[in-house]
Amino acid sequence: MLWSLGKDSNVMIWLARKAFLGRVPFPVFHLDTGLEFPEVYAFRDRYAAEWRLDFTSFPCPPLEHVDPSLPKDARLAGRKSLGVSSVVDTFRLRGLIAGIRRDEQPTRAKERVFSPRGAANIWDFRDQPPEFWDLFASNYPFGTHVRVHPLLHWTEVDIWRYIARESIPVCSLYFAKEGRRFRSLGEIGITHAISSSAATVADIIAELSATTAPERAGRSMDHESEDAFERLRTSGYL
Repeated sequence: MLWSLGKDSNVMIWLARKAFLGRVPFPVFHLDTGLEFPEVYAFRDRYAAEWRLDFTSFPCPPLEHVDPSLPKDARLAGRKSLGVSSVVDTFRLRGLIAGIRRDEQPTRAKERVFSPRGAANIWDFRDQPPEFWDLFASNYPFGTHVRVHPLLHWTEVDIWRYIARESIPVCSLYFAKEGRRFRSLGEIGITHAISSSAATVADIIAELSATTAPERAGRSMDHESEDAFERLRTSGYL
C-alpha cells in the first residue's frame, strides 16, 4: 500500500486497519522526494509508529532521471512516477493499493478499481477492463502488475465526511491558518495553499459544499500543459 500522507491515503489505511482488526497486514510505502512539508514528515513519523505500520520510506530517483520534455513542475512530480516503478521492481510487487479518486483529476476518471499495468508499469488508459455492476477483473497472467484503487468512486466530500465520522487524524496543513490552507498536499514548490477560513473538519465540509474550485487548484503542475498529467499517469504517476 502506498501512503502519500494525505487525507485519502489516511482514510485507506484506516479502512485497512478496521478490516484487519487494528493492523495493516501488508507493507506500507511512502515514495519520498525529500520535498514534503515539515508538517507532513512529522505526521508520517508519528502515525507510522502509532499505527504500527510495516513502513518503508522509499527514496524517489533524482530529477535527472525524469523525462526532460515534461514541463518544469511536472518533471518534479515525475520523480514520483519513477518512484512507483522503482518500488514495484525492487520489491517485486504484483499488486499495489493506492488512494486515488476519479473526481480529483480528469485523467484519473479513466481509471478502474483493478487496473493492470503492462511492461515497465505503463498504463494503457485506452485499454482498461470493464467493471460493470461492481464486478472487478482480478485474474491476470503472471507478471502483470495490478494497481488497486479502493477509493476510486469516493468524492472529496465523502473523504471528509468519513474523516469526521471516524475522527481520522490528518495533517495540520489541511486546516486554515491566517486565511490559508492546503486542499491537496504535494511537494514544496509545486503545491500552494488556497484562501480559506476552514479551521475544522466541519468547516471544510461546509466549504466544499459551496465551492466550484477544483481540488487540485493549488497544484502548479496541473496548469502547465493540457497533457502533462496524462503523460505522468501513463508512465506510472498516481
